[in-house]
Order: sequence, then C-alpha cells, then structure tokens
Amino acid sequence: MVNEPSPTANERRERPRRHAESVSLGAANLNPFGDLHSLQHLSARLARQVRGVFEPLLRREVRTWAEPLVVQRFADYRAERPEGLTAWLPLLIADAPHGEHGLCVLDGRFVYEILDLFFGGTGAVPATLPAEFTPAGEALVEKLGALIAAPLGQAWEPLARMRFVPGRVEANPSMLGDFDGEDATVVTRFGIAAGTAKPVFLDILYPVAALKPHAPSLTGKVVSKPAATDPSWRGQLTRAAMTVKFPVRSVLAEPVVSLAMLMDLKPGDVIPISFGAEVPVMVGAHELGRGTVGAANGQAAIRLNSLTLPEELQ
Repeated sequence: MVNEPSPTANERRERPRRHAESVSLGAANLNPFGDLHSLQHLSARLARQVRGVFEPLLRREVRTWAEPLVVQRFADYRAERPEGLTAWLPLLIADAPHGEHGLCVLDGRFVYEILDLFFGGTGAVPATLPAEFTPAGEALVEKLGALIAAPLGQAWEPLARMRFVPGRVEANPSMLGDFDGEDATVVTRFGIAAGTAKPVFLDILYPVAALKPHAPSLTGKVVSKPAATDPSWRGQLTRAAMTVKFPVRSVLAEPVVSLAMLMDLKPGDVIPISFGAEVPVMVGAHELGRGTVGAANGQAAIRLNSLTLPEELQ
C-alpha cells in the first residue's frame, strides 16, 4: 500500500512481462500495431496527471510513472492478477460507434486505504478484505473513475478526441460482458508510490479492436507541440493578476539605540532621527524607488523621484 513501508527498493511490476512486440511466425498476432510509440508517450503524459488525482486523496506527496505497455489476452491478464478483491471499472468511450470502452483496474486494498483516509482515518486497511465492495467502496471507485477519465481524455487529445465515462464497478471480471478472455488488450500500467512505501499500480486496459481505427496515430513517432494559449483565458488571467494588491511602505528613519536607553524609555521621551532628502519606497522586501517626503491633498505623501527596476526587468 502507499502508506506501508517497503523493505525493497523495486518500484516496477513484480512479475516480468513482455513489452509490446511483433509475434513470431505461427503465433497468434495479438498486436497488429507493432511499436506503439504514441500510446507509450500518451501514458507518460497521463502519469504526470495521475499524481494530481491521488495526492489530494492520499494527503501526501507521491511519485507516479508509466511502465512499458503490454499486449496480451484478457484471460492471461486476469490470471496474472494477484488473488484478492479487485475493482474492475469500465470506462465507456462516449460517441464510440460500436460501444467500445476501456477498463480501469484497481487493487481492493488500495481502494479501502483511500476510503479510510476519505473518512478521516489513517489509511488503515482491514486484515481480511470482503468478497465484494461495500456501497461506499463502489461509490469511491466510480468517483476515482470520474477523476481519472478527465485527464485520460486530455492525454488522448493529440491522437484522437475521446471522452471517457466511468460505468459500474465489478468485483468479478466474469461480469464484464464486453470483455472476452480471448480478446487482445493493450495494458498500460501506472505506478504510485509515496516516500519509501511499496508502490501500488493502476492499470488501464484498451481492447485492441477499439484502437484499430486509430492505428496510424498510435504507431507514429510523437513530436510534442506546445498547446496554443486560449486568448480569452489569457485575458481573464491578466485582468485577475492586475487586481492583486501589494503593500507599499516607506522607511523614513531607522535609529539605533542602546539597550540601556530602551529600558529607560517612558512616555514623553524623544528619540532623535535624521533622514536625507530622499527616502526609500518599498514593496515587500524590495525597493521600488526613492522619493521626497511632502504633502498632497492635505495628507502626507511621497513624490517618487526615481524607480529601481529588478534585474530581471532591466
């Protein structure tokens, strides 16, 4: 679990698995795409956003990373999963012509750790997990699905416009009617770890058949391009920044007196001060400029005679 210390430093998957690769002659071709450069790049982008999903829930800083993707039969993936409660959450692809969807897979112990933290606990997990999720556990998994679906859609934008909608969570993968054991799936795995704790893994599966319409984009080399800034958003940000207020102050004098004089001070005593023709005008700890003390509209004021620009603006 994320909150449990680990005696080992290994942060990768415990069971060795083959990377996505072309099959040898005579073997079933599970991967018709070859090298999935773009999908691996997409997973790396998503890993950075996954951190923002789980840090508020776990209430601590975590590290996230994407592992090399794998193409395998869904039955083999199920057999590879460790025994115990697991959340199988369909991620429906909105507007897909044939109802294609992906699958989000979470370890049950990780779900109950987050659930305990959500209700103010320390992340304690029952020694023996139930066979099914409680209603609160199901609601949490579906909430996690919604939190993951948004950055997942954003990560896909360079390749295809996809909007993911979480379905109903199942504890038994046999209840996933749209996933057959012989179906080829692309498995993307994301590690989540905090400090020296043993990492947990979030898996997102895509049926190969659902990705075939995007084959040219998935196999191409990726060249990252900066996203164009929305002019409306930039204008709103500028207007908001211009309303930020800063305290402006001026120090007329900073006399230095002895401790003995301070101990003897009483009301009516006079502390002599002296200042030059110009006094500094400060914004926070930085000098804005220098000016002359005077009066304006019946109030004390300072007329700025010069401005001191920060080095980065010169």
